[in-house]
Amino acid sequence: MIETKRRVLGTAIALAALGAATLAAPAAGQQYPTKPVRMIVGFPPGGGTDVVARVISQRLSDWWGQGVVVENRAGATGTIGADVVAKSPADGYTLIMGHVNSHAIAPNLFKLPYDPLKDFAPVSYVGYVPNVLVVHPAVPARTMKELIELAKSKPGQLNYASSGTGSTQHLAGEMFKQLAVVDIVHVPYKGSGQAIGDLLAGVVTMNFDTMPPVVDHIKGGRLRALAISTPQRLAQLPEVPTFLEEGMSGFDVTNWYGVMAPGGTPKEIVVKLNADINKAMKEPDVRARLEQVGTQLRETRPDEFEAFMKAELAKYAKLVKHANIRLE
Repeated sequence: MIETKRRVLGTAIALAALGAATLAAPAAGQQYPTKPVRMIVGFPPGGGTDVVARVISQRLSDWWGQGVVVENRAGATGTIGADVVAKSPADGYTLIMGHVNSHAIAPNLFKLPYDPLKDFAPVSYVGYVPNVLVVHPAVPARTMKELIELAKSKPGQLNYASSGTGSTQHLAGEMFKQLAVVDIVHVPYKGSGQAIGDLLAGVVTMNFDTMPPVVDHIKGGRLRALAISTPQRLAQLPEVPTFLEEGMSGFDVTNWYGVMAPGGTPKEIVVKLNADINKAMKEPDVRARLEQVGTQLRETRPDEFEAFMKAELAKYAKLVKHANIRLE
């Protein structure tokens, strides 16, 4: 009899503990945040990643009544900042505005101190900035098809600039070479500014840069845009056809952004962050500021963002191997 009572009492205690834990888990998400949150950016202030992080962080701060402080930890193509977050407590108070470089390209080029998947909890994909194929006006090609024909007639004589080996511009050029089956030469620079400067001077033939640094040059007639890596044409450059329109399917290289937390962050916090970030991106003023810098917004669930990250890692692994890209 006494033993039976003990068993009943033990079961009751266990069920009570389980119930308390079940109630506490959602509460963690409901109460979060109770103190300021850090948003790490792996690049210097003023760049695309930094702008996107600051716009979204400001709106979250307004709603939460807690500061969301953007902290720039620049260096090594965003991987220094990513490492900070990977080693931070998994409590939702340190986040990163992740970037294609640090979470899809660099892992296929470097031995990193973090795992781009296991050490992060995907929260929300934010959007991407498309790449634009631009040429110097002196190039005798007014369409992408004409450029491909020109490159085929002069193998190894045309070249393309990038902001450095392993950059998205470099990978875009390699993907173009692969899909168009042409032989063009990569010319790496120390930054996008130098690359665009030499393109404007006619030192190099073409570039596959993001829209913000080239859009004014396109509109001013200093560069000629032949194709853009979006599913449909953009309102900012309505006269520029997509790569698909020009007959090239499968061209997919963009600078994408997404919020991540350290791996192991409670699901309830991740769900709250995802909901609030997606809500922020629906705000007209937030959308306007992000679209002004060329960001194409897209809402996702955490699991959709995780699947996207895995696909990006696999895509760039294949491209890096095919192009035999090596960092000296």
